[in-house]
Amino acid sequence: MGDRSPAGRRDAQRNRKLLTDTAREVFAEQGLHAPLDVIARRAGVGNATLYRHFPTRAALVDEVFRDALTETTAAGERARTAHDAWTGLTEYVRTVFASLAADRGTNDLMTTNLKGVASLEAIHAHNRETIDELRRRGQEQGTVRPDLTTEDLLFMLAALGRTVPALTAVAPDAWFRPLTLLLDGLRADPAAPPLPAPALSSDQLGTVLLTMGANSGT
Repeated sequence: MGDRSPAGRRDAQRNRKLLTDTAREVFAEQGLHAPLDVIARRAGVGNATLYRHFPTRAALVDEVFRDALTETTAAGERARTAHDAWTGLTEYVRTVFASLAADRGTNDLMTTNLKGVASLEAIHAHNRETIDELRRRGQEQGTVRPDLTTEDLLFMLAALGRTVPALTAVAPDAWFRPLTLLLDGLRADPAAPPLPAPALSSDQLGTVLLTMGANSGT
């Protein structure tokens, strides 16, 4: 049994905040697969204390990033209200990529399918809904190529997103050029040949993202 006295509860609350603050720093530097003992050591507590508060990596990730993803959700909501779907889509994607460039942990969250993290599952679902709605509306408005699928776009964004840490290590804004090229490729163009078929299914995309995360070196 833990110490349930007022002082004991204060100590537990202090340790929990110290661990989440430290984990946020370490994840930003090293990604979501940073060793948990590094987090405990930097926080100045033992591994047992970390695991008492966060029995799994997923529990720690969920605590650290639950509130941090609010801006991404808000950006998606703003994008959905844009009258011009192309403008909404491109501004949303650029906002997301700016966050990927600023934080390695957020990059891992947004570009892989780490299981068991409730906040991550929610943001992935919201991101998919945003991309799907803007793609569909853009096709209806004639600005997005008609054979593009949501899975096509999610895969391309995830693949490019995984390169952002390497790009920013060379130059902070190096990601903006390939992202612009990618977005230009989404434009409707009557002269463009049709995409080869078939597109990835939703299940296939999930498998690919999991494999990308496992092989990312994080």
